[in-house]
Amino acid sequence: MKAKQRKGKMIAYQEKMKLRTGATAPTKNTDSGGSEAGAAEAQREKKVNDCTTAHHHHSQGSLTPTLGCSLRKSWSDLKFGESKAGQEGSSRKKSQTLTSVLTARSKAACDLTDKPKPKEQIVDINAVDIDNKLAVVEYVEDIYKFYKQVENESRVHDYMDSQPKINEKIRAILVDWLIEVHNKFELMPETLYLTINIVDRYLASKSVMRRELQAYTNEQVLITEKRILRELEWSLTVPTPYVFLARFIKAAVADQHMENMVYFLAELGIMNYATIIYCPSMLAASAVYTARCTLNKSPAWNDTLKLHTGFSETQLMDFAKLLVSFHLIAAENKLKVIYRKWKMNGSSN
Repeated sequence: MKAKQRKGKMIAYQEKMKLRTGATAPTKNTDSGGSEAGAAEAQREKKVNDCTTAHHHHSQGSLTPTLGCSLRKSWSDLKFGESKAGQEGSSRKKSQTLTSVLTARSKAACDLTDKPKPKEQIVDINAVDIDNKLAVVEYVEDIYKFYKQVENESRVHDYMDSQPKINEKIRAILVDWLIEVHNKFELMPETLYLTINIVDRYLASKSVMRRELQAYTNEQVLITEKRILRELEWSLTVPTPYVFLARFIKAAVADQHMENMVYFLAELGIMNYATIIYCPSMLAASAVYTARCTLNKSPAWNDTLKLHTGFSETQLMDFAKLLVSFHLIAAENKLKVIYRKWKMNGSSN
């Protein structure tokens, strides 16, 4: 019995060594007990060898199938993530490029590019009046600075909601008639602008019946005149659009054709109630700018005009669009006094 046990252990040991060295020599089938014991020992040794081999290969960089599949999936996910991130980055780059292009174009349109431009020559618009004592060249800049400071004091606010019997159309009819009377009697230009300023300031402070805007007897005119002066506290020396028009036209170095266009646009402006929210200097500057654009003057706005008006091209854009819209319908408008007046003046020059 002991001999058989020793023989079985010897066979198991030999099998063990064969498995370690990779030998495949067949084993003798002696008896069932020894065979079963040897097979069990061989199985245990195989597991040990498999674990040893796996550990060795893993240390060399190989992967077990399960772990390999898991990591390949992770790598695939990572690559997809990188690809997606790359696509997003690429989209961001494209988006940034498109934004940059649009911004550059927008800035170029608004003349806001940082690229240095050639410095323009500022025109000395007072040089021609240096010998004219009435032009008060020494004080003219201060005078217009004062006008700019006080123009808001006499500026008319939106008053139409407080007038139950008057609307924008009735006001336009009144202004159209005043321009016709002014033109018929060949009054001074500043008279027209001051008249409309007085009318608007009075309507802004008093409710007026529609019939009060119509024709009067001499006695009624005198009574109403006193009433208006008392309401306005005799404040008649105010900067109207005309005082700015005279200065800005000079800064534009305008010929007669352009000057007529400026006054035409300015009168369209004062006739339309929509412009009442703007200050007089803005109306005057916008009329000059719109006229220069209409007549294809280049540049439409320069440093000399910017200096003397105090407005940039961008600031004038909204008002200029209004004036253009008035100009487009002037020929078909029922109120044609302004259109006929400046059409005649244009043909006579």
